[in-house]
Order: sequence, then structure tokens, then C-alpha cells
Amino acid sequence: MPDNPSAPESGTGSPEAEQAAGGPVLALLARGLELWLRQQCESIGELQIDLEGHAVQLLRGRLQGVRLRAREVVFRSLELESVVLRSDPIQVRMGSLLLSRGLQLDHPFAIRGVVAFSAEGLSRGLSRPPWSELGDALAETLLGISPLGGLRFEGERVIVRSPVISEGLPLERRTRLDVEDGGLVLRAECEGGDEVGRIARLPRDPNLRFERADVGGGLMELHGLARVTP
Repeated sequence: MPDNPSAPESGTGSPEAEQAAGGPVLALLARGLELWLRQQCESIGELQIDLEGHAVQLLRGRLQGVRLRAREVVFRSLELESVVLRSDPIQVRMGSLLLSRGLQLDHPFAIRGVVAFSAEGLSRGLSRPPWSELGDALAETLLGISPLGGLRFEGERVIVRSPVISEGLPLERRTRLDVEDGGLVLRAECEGGDEVGRIARLPRDPNLRFERADVGGGLMELHGLARVTP
């Protein structure tokens, strides 16, 4: 029996010791995560990462969660004005990180958050591979002609435009962005002789589920949940 009952048991560090041990590990994990994120994207302008977890968890390579804020992101040829995300717990291979082999993630994890697009950035993304086929399909469905000339936002509406000029004006159609069963839908407003508005359903990704879609203030904001597989 120990002489001092109030003394910590052997092998159990004090909160101050845990905090001191967690500081360098926290900085190392943050740097490793930042490098990993930049490798997943073509470019990132501003990036802020906040890690959640206790020192003992961090030393074992377990992050309780990650909060991320970024601006001017290009991911898979799509231009994102801003990104705000929070992750579920993440398991990290600390051995590889400590040996300067880079960040390695062991298991899939979920993230929830919101991404924002400008009309100009989204138009550029939909005009080049691998998204140009989707852009042309949207134009064909909503306008009856392709290719897609671009998008613009008017209030809460998404205006889908063709490069074709009709009666001196570009051919275009007003649409409303909705979420349906976790996927995105563009519903065209009835115009002219159309009795039923045209509907374009974007292809579904099994690892991505949208919860809300808003257009306003010159931006399109998509709220949802995604599963990341390293």
C-alpha cells in the first residue's frame, strides 16, 4: 500500500503532464492533417484546423474530432468559396507520423458541414472534366440543348444558361434547388407552353447525403453528411 493514499498510481500522469505531452503531439497531428488535406485538394487558400481530444487519446492516435474552416478550395476541379466541417472521431497511425512518413488514417470516418459555391466558380467547374458531362446533361434536361453555357444566381433561383442566342438573348431557364431523399434536384419554373416544369436530378453518391440546399447572397450553400474512406 502506498505511503500517501492521495498520490497518483504508478503510470498515471498528472493533468499538467498530460497537457505537456499532448502539446507537441497535437501540433504534429495538426500539421500532418493539414498536409494530408492539401494532398487531397488541388489548392487551398486559407485553412484553419482545430483538433479535439485528450492527451492520452492523442498519444494513442485517436482524435475525438476535427473542426475545419477553409476558403478558396479547389477539390476535384470544383471551386469552393468556403468549407466548414466537423468530423467524427478519427484514428491515426501515430508511428508513421512520428517517423515522418506522413499522416496515415486507418478507418473511414464521417464529416458533417457546409460548403459554399459562387456561380462563377461552379460554372467553371461544370465546364471542365470530370464535371463537363454533368453540366451538359443539366443543360440538355433543363434547356433541351447542350452544352451548358454557365450558371448565375438571382435571389433564391439558379439560372441555367446556354451559349445559344435566341432572339438576341441567351437561352436560359430559372430553376429552384431542392434536396430530395438526400440528393440534389433542380426544378425548372414553368415558362411559355410548359405545363410541367423540367426536373434535373443530380447523380447520387452513396457516401454523400445532402440535408439542405440554400441559394442567396450570391452563393449556393450545401449542408450535408459525407463518409470519407482513406
